[in-house]
Formats: sequence, C-alpha cells, structure tokens
Amino acid sequence: MITAEPTASELAGDIFQAIDDEDHRRFLAIADCIEADPRLLRIALENIERWLANGHSSVARLEGWRQKIELAQVSNEGLASLLRLLRDRKPDAVQWKGFSPFAGVVQASQR
Repeated sequence: MITAEPTASELAGDIFQAIDDEDHRRFLAIADCIEADPRLLRIALENIERWLANGHSSVARLEGWRQKIELAQVSNEGLASLLRLLRDRKPDAVQWKGFSPFAGVVQASQR
C-alpha cells in the first residue's frame, strides 16, 4: 500500500501538537490549582483589570474570560465549564488559551 507524504499543514499540526504539549501541561496545572482553591480566580480577574487599564488590545477576549471567570465564581456549573475549557485540547479551547489571564495562578514551586 502506498501512502502519501504528509502535507505541509499536517506537518505544521504535528509541530503545533509538540509545542502545545508543554502549554497543555501548564493549563492542566492551572485547572488543578483553581479546582483545589477557586479563590485563585481573583488573580485572573486582577490580571484582566490591570491589562485592560494598560490598554491591552484584546479587549473582547479578556472580557470573554472575565465572563467565564465570574460565572465560575458563582456557580458549580460555571466552575466545571471553566475547568473543562482549561483542560481541553480542542482548537477552540487552544484559541482561548492564547489570551489567558491566568499568569500567577500556578506558583513557581508548583511548576
């Protein structure tokens, strides 16, 4: 059986996947920390506030994160949804993570 050589986009996907593995582990750690202590969500909200106050260009994305985080603070369903997003590897989730406000949630000693 003859198989075709992979296309450039397939190769790029393999490269993306390899690069994404480290980021995925980071987001798993973020989700684990938040699941253990949902009060850590305040760090992400503080980041959003600071970034927007400093003129961050991705206002819509950050506001989207704010909505998800605020919902996670007030309902179990919202928290479960946020944790699923953080643990998800699908393209839509990866796109959201490109504008992640979770810097500082995982302490250096936990990495």
